Amino acid sequence: MDAEVKKWSAKSCAELVAELPDGQAYKLEFEGKTYQVEVQLLENTDKYLHVGVDVDDGSIPSSFRPLSSSFIREK
Repeated sequence: MDAEVKKWSAKSCAELVAELPDGQAYKLEFEGKTYQVEVQLLENTDKYLHVGVDVDDGSIPSSFRPLSSSFIREK
């Protein structure tokens, strides 16, 4: 989770808007396990972007309640 938030929060506002018009979902392998990552642009205001990042291992309990984080990128 931390690595994904760090990766996305390092991007500029222009990059985030360009890469997340409809969000992104992808699989990631870490320490031999596969994880589902979902990244969404939650808010796009005049002053900031609010981006959400969710990670789960694909199991039924985890997919209903993924690890979630978000960050704000000021414009």
